[in-house]
Amino acid sequence: MINADQPHTPRGAVVTLANRPSEPLHERAVHEQLARRLAVLQGMTFLGAYDRSVEYPQHLYFVPSGTIVGTSTARELGLDGEEDLFGGVVPQPFIETKAISHPLVRPDADAPIGWSRDFVSRVIGSVLPGYSMFSLNDAREAGRRLLHEGAVRLKPVRATGGRGQERITTVQALDQALAHIDEKELAQYGLVLEANLEQVTTFSVGQIRVAGNTLSYYGTQRLTSDNSGETVYGGSDLVVSNGDFDALLALDLPEKVRLAVSQAQIYDDAASACFRGFFASRRNYDIAQGIDGRGRACSGVLEQSWRIGGASGAEIAALDAFRQGARGAVRASTVEVYGEAQTIPDGATVLFRGEDAEVGFITKYVTVEAYGDAK
Repeated sequence: MINADQPHTPRGAVVTLANRPSEPLHERAVHEQLARRLAVLQGMTFLGAYDRSVEYPQHLYFVPSGTIVGTSTARELGLDGEEDLFGGVVPQPFIETKAISHPLVRPDADAPIGWSRDFVSRVIGSVLPGYSMFSLNDAREAGRRLLHEGAVRLKPVRATGGRGQERITTVQALDQALAHIDEKELAQYGLVLEANLEQVTTFSVGQIRVAGNTLSYYGTQRLTSDNSGETVYGGSDLVVSNGDFDALLALDLPEKVRLAVSQAQIYDDAASACFRGFFASRRNYDIAQGIDGRGRACSGVLEQSWRIGGASGAEIAALDAFRQGARGAVRASTVEVYGEAQTIPDGATVLFRGEDAEVGFITKYVTVEAYGDAK
């Protein structure tokens, strides 16, 4: 929780770290803007992109574009805990993916070093029916089991935004899909097969912890048309509480939202308890609610994000609002629109507006307003 009167004590400098394979110009620019804002909020200086050849005299606070993978990498960067970065650290590559969410098809099934059966047992009931697998034989067995209950969704664990996913209804379709899987990548990162849902609503539930302050939120994503007419991510609308998940649950929330928040909380607690070497100051979980192949209502965490993301502009804007005296909860939104003719509402903070080589002209901005009776 934030104390608006809390003094800002200079404690170092903020740097960005580009550690994802592909980062468009607009994403890099937004990350830099948010890193500058985090520096101001923490009373730090901003030094730009991290340079491994430089010996920095001060403590560094990192804003990486991706999750930091490996405890040795974290140590090299001086990352000892969540107070050292906006994002997260995982000890093994598969832990940052949706592969951790489901059990193995058999106790003796293939699994990477660091696999946690304890985590899987803790989150049962908070995730959708499904399996994680690290070999083709296990994937075939898991798929056949799940198909008895209805349609199955195959999910490459490193893809984002639903890319590469397939809805599978027959054993033949399953075998065809598995024929295209890279076995080396499968062994390292895994693959997910889970119940396919229809009539889906997806919530985002998350938490940020910055400079001793904790904010928690739930929200939904919106879609928009890009410059080629394709339907793409258009931003996130969040309700942000000043405090932990219990503070969020203390708000007057719809029952479906309360369920989503509770499931995210269970998942988050399990990750902290079960993965040695894991820590994160930015935690985001996608929860799907819909109808399975037998007509049953289902709700469960789909995946986690322990890195800066599309909703982070709203998260940091909410942090700023509470620093300036907002009480209880606020509504904060990130908006992404395409084309030069778009107008920006009064009071919005522009994070990026310009031409991007990959997506064309795009504008990204943030808005914050009071929530309910909060003043």
